[in-house]
Amino acid sequence: MGSGRLYLAVAVRGFRRYATYRTATAAGVFTNTVFGVILVHTYLALWDQKPHLGGYDQAQAVTYVWLGQCLYATLAIQGGGAEKDLMGRIRTGEIAVDLYRPADLQLWWLASDLGRALFQLLGRGVVPFAFGAVFFPMALPTDVTLWAACLVALVLAAVVSFAIRYLVALSAFWLMDGTGVNQALMITGIFFSGMVLPLNVFPGALGDIARVLPWAAQIQMPADVLMGEADPLRAYVFQAFWAVVLLVAGRLLQSAATRRVVVQGG
Repeated sequence: MGSGRLYLAVAVRGFRRYATYRTATAAGVFTNTVFGVILVHTYLALWDQKPHLGGYDQAQAVTYVWLGQCLYATLAIQGGGAEKDLMGRIRTGEIAVDLYRPADLQLWWLASDLGRALFQLLGRGVVPFAFGAVFFPMALPTDVTLWAACLVALVLAAVVSFAIRYLVALSAFWLMDGTGVNQALMITGIFFSGMVLPLNVFPGALGDIARVLPWAAQIQMPADVLMGEADPLRAYVFQAFWAVVLLVAGRLLQSAATRRVVVQGG
């Protein structure tokens, strides 16, 4: 099997795997919709007091909320994607089997995670976003090119998200327990991706720092591209830069780990 077909098959397998969890998907749709409603009313109250906060009007703020709920599971903002399985395989020693496969370890897990992300987008993200569009005023573009530009930004966001979580997963080569790093991943993911508040609302130096960190590529960039608040090309350059930097860092860390570290369990 050619390498392209191999990784495509891995992505399809990742999609199908998550498609089997229908009850969990339905529960996730319900949860994201409820949290979306809560956040929307919180945002509306905040924007009533601070009109055009962060450069957004109320409709844009509402759009940001529902896009965040759409991408919450898609980008595994709190973790729970490929890194969870990878850390388990490192801990048990099953990673040794993966290393013997005639496939690149990082690309294998990237393909699997992209398959998962696609299912979560379609299965868990679309319904809450559509619900928001029906029942709340949203700043949705009428130009199809902005939707296409946002789709490209979403693909790059998924790659950046994986690259961050892959680095976290590789820490299991040295740590006996990944609970601590997973908690850190959850906190940084929620805060610095803009899941709680748009990053352009963050004040002063905190905002300047948050907007140049890789987490900004996950929600803030796709949202600004969709609403016409960011030049798509500049957003792509920012996202691609972090994707390359983090993937290269992951490959270097993977190389060091597989050469020098004894895998727990085998």
